[in-house]
Amino acid sequence: MKYYYEFEVKYQDVDANRKLRLYVLENYLLEVAGKCADELGFGIQYFFPKGLTWVLTKLSMEIAFLPTHCTHFVVETWIESNAHMLSTRDFRLYLKEEDGSQRLFGKAKSVWTVLDLEKREIANVFDAPVFADVVDGEVLDIPRGARLGAIAEPTGVVPHIVQFSDVDYNNHCNSCKYLERMIDAYRPDWYGKPLRLDIQYQKEQRLGGVLDTYYLVLEDGAQYQQKNQEGVTCCSARITVSN
Repeated sequence: MKYYYEFEVKYQDVDANRKLRLYVLENYLLEVAGKCADELGFGIQYFFPKGLTWVLTKLSMEIAFLPTHCTHFVVETWIESNAHMLSTRDFRLYLKEEDGSQRLFGKAKSVWTVLDLEKREIANVFDAPVFADVVDGEVLDIPRGARLGAIAEPTGVVPHIVQFSDVDYNNHCNSCKYLERMIDAYRPDWYGKPLRLDIQYQKEQRLGGVLDTYYLVLEDGAQYQQKNQEGVTCCSARITVSN
């Protein structure tokens, strides 16, 4: 079963080039995932009273172009699978043209798990009745995400302490804030070019914690690794740009 959500690109969503910010686009995908899950009965409204919440672990996006201010776009979403304590949710992104037609501009695959908020451990929930008959099963035609190893010799590092504005209702750094800090540290030139994002969330970081962004400039983009005060990797990503 496919579900559809429409959005308008607002003034606060765009950068100096009037293009939708990449981390804001990620935020829209997370909003769609949350809204769809709530409508199906297994979203935050269902889990939070049980001391549980959804957590994003991986996201891969292929974007042909980024929409501009005041344009409308549609997000199509469905669940590819719920298995092994992981839920895979896919997306297709369509720009709404003036004549009413829709043009595909992006695809994304996300992998989620459910976190026990008290134990801070992964919970196994997919045998609950609420998950019966919710899997569409279509496998999105997007290549597997890049393997993201450690950066041995970074081009640079940008320090950051997790602020109040970084923290969400799960009491940890919001998923989109990791990407925002990476792009602030170094942004490949992707304007007018197709881009690919692969991001992996490995360890949560909370208010007041260190989140240092190490980046490596590549010929076709950049690789990122964010570490906490113990030097443990919290998040890794790679952005590649096609000519």
